[in-house]
Amino acid sequence: MAGSAPWRRLRGRRSECGVLDQVIAGAREGRGQVLVLRGEPGVGKSALVEYLVERASGCRVLRAVGVESEMELAFAGLHQLCVPLMGRLDRIPGPQRDALSVAFGLSAGTAPDRFLVGLAVLSLLAEAAEERPLVCVVDDAQWLDRVSAQTLAFVARRLLAEGVALVFAARTPGPGADGDPFGGLREIAVRGLRDDDARALLESVAPGRLDERVRDRIVAETRGNPLALLELTRGLSAAELAGGFGRPDVRPLAGQIEQAYLQRIGALPAAAQRLLLAAAAEPMGDAPLLRRVAERLDLGPDAAGAAEAAGLIEFGTRVRFRHPLVRSAAYRAADPTVRRDVHRALAEATDPAFDSDRRAWHRAHAAVDPDEALAGELERSAGRAQARGGIAAAAAFLRRAAELTPDPALRGTRAGAAAQAAFDAGSPEAALELLDAARLGPLDEVQHARMARLRAQVAFARRRGGEALPLLLDAAGRLARAGDASAREAYLDALGSAVFAGRLGRRTGVREVAEAARTAPLGVLPARPTDLLLDGLAAWFLDGCAEGGPLLRSALGAFRQAAVRESGDAMRWLWLTWLVAGELWDDEAWHWMTEQAVRSAREAGALNVLPLALGYRAALAVHTGDFDLAAALIDEADTIAEVTGQSPMAYPALLLTAWRGEDARAAEVIRGAARDATTWGEGRAIGQEHYLVAVLHNGLGRYQDALAHAERAVAHEDLAVHGFALAELVEAAARADAPERAAAALRRLEDRAGAAGTDWALGVLARSRALLDDGPGAERLYREALARLERGRSAVHLARTHLVYGEWLRRENRRGDARGHLRTAHELLRGFGAKAFAERARRELLATGETVRPRPADAGAPGREALTAQEGQIARRAADGLTNSEIGAELFISPRTVEWHLGKVFTKLDVKSRNRLRAALADA
Repeated sequence: MAGSAPWRRLRGRRSECGVLDQVIAGAREGRGQVLVLRGEPGVGKSALVEYLVERASGCRVLRAVGVESEMELAFAGLHQLCVPLMGRLDRIPGPQRDALSVAFGLSAGTAPDRFLVGLAVLSLLAEAAEERPLVCVVDDAQWLDRVSAQTLAFVARRLLAEGVALVFAARTPGPGADGDPFGGLREIAVRGLRDDDARALLESVAPGRLDERVRDRIVAETRGNPLALLELTRGLSAAELAGGFGRPDVRPLAGQIEQAYLQRIGALPAAAQRLLLAAAAEPMGDAPLLRRVAERLDLGPDAAGAAEAAGLIEFGTRVRFRHPLVRSAAYRAADPTVRRDVHRALAEATDPAFDSDRRAWHRAHAAVDPDEALAGELERSAGRAQARGGIAAAAAFLRRAAELTPDPALRGTRAGAAAQAAFDAGSPEAALELLDAARLGPLDEVQHARMARLRAQVAFARRRGGEALPLLLDAAGRLARAGDASAREAYLDALGSAVFAGRLGRRTGVREVAEAARTAPLGVLPARPTDLLLDGLAAWFLDGCAEGGPLLRSALGAFRQAAVRESGDAMRWLWLTWLVAGELWDDEAWHWMTEQAVRSAREAGALNVLPLALGYRAALAVHTGDFDLAAALIDEADTIAEVTGQSPMAYPALLLTAWRGEDARAAEVIRGAARDATTWGEGRAIGQEHYLVAVLHNGLGRYQDALAHAERAVAHEDLAVHGFALAELVEAAARADAPERAAAALRRLEDRAGAAGTDWALGVLARSRALLDDGPGAERLYREALARLERGRSAVHLARTHLVYGEWLRRENRRGDARGHLRTAHELLRGFGAKAFAERARRELLATGETVRPRPADAGAPGREALTAQEGQIARRAADGLTNSEIGAELFISPRTVEWHLGKVFTKLDVKSRNRLRAALADA
């Protein structure tokens, strides 16, 4: 290293240092900064981190380091980073403060949603940055515990207008690695030094004369890896460096570097090696704790001196290794007996009142033989971890508890609990491995059945239909035969799987599952909402709409009442109750269901279910004709899904695409999404695809195409698709001059609409009957349809009824009457953004002699159209009187980011205060 210019302080790192300087500058200017440094071990990531810290004068620096042995302890990495800010907890909103306190074990409470914890961390960092810029660095991020990594990735994706820089240093993922939580963040690849820089660095540390051929060989073999250049030459003699007589090492470079450290560690006195091992097993860098451990291991002060003199570690207010590879080398090289002794000393030195779980973890690593007392302590630690939201940590504690359990039956029970926790934590492979271990114990019939259900749920999580269905059905049968109370919910899972499998369900369909479900033990009294739902679905599929409809309506009512008291069941079964409400054409149920789900998810910070709730709310907004709101909700759902690593929900966006009818490629987009879904065994997506394409073609006036797709859609009774598709089929067949096909579809629609009994269902039915009535009864039916649909929320179907009524009136040569309905249809449909249907209305209006003038908005009026989806969401909430903090809590961004967006909203809408927002949005 030479020179004084900032970029020359690290040899060969001019561009990387330049990027880091920009990161610091951005944070100082109040702009959130995120960067991931990627590279192989020893390539210089840690050196760049140190450069960043040194350059961050005037900023507050927070640091954390991932530790391989701590990967299963929830929030361990996050705790390292946030501990210095704990005095500021009272400055963030109460729900966020409570969530973070529970996560860190500072207070008791129900398990917080991990993304509410993420919002709390975002608020905490943003609050600290108000005082001075904040620089957060996380080294060895690939070894962070999962929940810490996910939380920090969430925070990173939400930084915008905060003076916070968040920088991760992580190894390049190897082939077959699990999902990368930092994927998609801004990153730079840290590669080896160029040959001239590598030669210069090598010559600066090599003793004596360096043979050019040897130098070039070392540079080539190390690929310019700085740590390899510095460390591997330490083991070569001057003669070897001069003449090149050393043995080339063919091991991977990281292994060679670690081996070099192992050699240096092996040359230390035994006491210094033990002290290094203790420091490696204690990730917090707690110097007082390490001194207590040294006393217990009878290690004198010379041990620390020898380790420091070797350049491997620094002992100060915190303990820091020279490089993460030193830590891993010190830990892995230790004799297992010595390693257990060190963990035992760490457990004894850890205050059980302050950190009982870490103490139990060290005790578990010190144990060799089964120990029921210790297994019980680990089980209690698992309970505490689960209460804090650390499900992955709970799985790790339970796994080790099972290994240490002497009683075979109890061992199987704990392994089963560990499997459930692993599945809940998103580790299906680990869950299956633990299920295999649980099966080795003497389980009773109920336990075997529960294990079978969990194995089936793993399969369902991977593929909603297909292979999961027979497994779920078998598990439900086992639970039923064992008389277990969970059998009914297991059958409900199986029915849901059959619904999604649809026409790809092979030999087992909804009827077969419904028949099996009727063998389940009777539920408790009074009946739970899930009991009513199971009975209603079984009756719907086996006995028909007339029998099943009332039961399903009762089930939805029970879920609504239960949601007032506690939202858990309503949220758990939202994916199925939504479909039931759609099958019953119950727009009121859709309204309260989605309103409650979105509100509950926002209040709880439940980002794992919020995208689903927002997606369903968006689908309702399409039916109510608020396409702008639907687009904003879809955008929010997709953003949260991306942040949380979930797959976005495709249906709402496809529904909006079909109704808009403006994209020339819309049909192909819809078909492509269906192909993707069917690869996961979701046959229901096939019916959904054909229904949406039928809507698209009816809007475009391509009635033969609409008829063909609608008939394919109704070939299978897909829940919440079949009835809608029948209505499209009747209209398409009527317009395509296929009365027999239309009449057959109408008869089927009559059964479903009659069973539903809602104004929406009966209004669409009256419209469909009118389409096939050539006599005077048609007008009465059209008027009935309008009257019923005006009482409901489905504005798009109301507008389409005006459209077909106007078309009928024109064909009856009642042009004056036709114009009124066609004009209403055109204005409504154009206002919604349903361009294909609006164009169809415009053509009909022109045929009546009406002149259709474009609205000012069609010419590109300024105002709300200029707002992005997120700006629109913020503007609407600000207009409703929410504060920046309240808006930020709902949208999972910081108050400073809300303020930044509002500044842009004020500029675009040409307003100077919140008081004018409501009027400006209305004018737009």
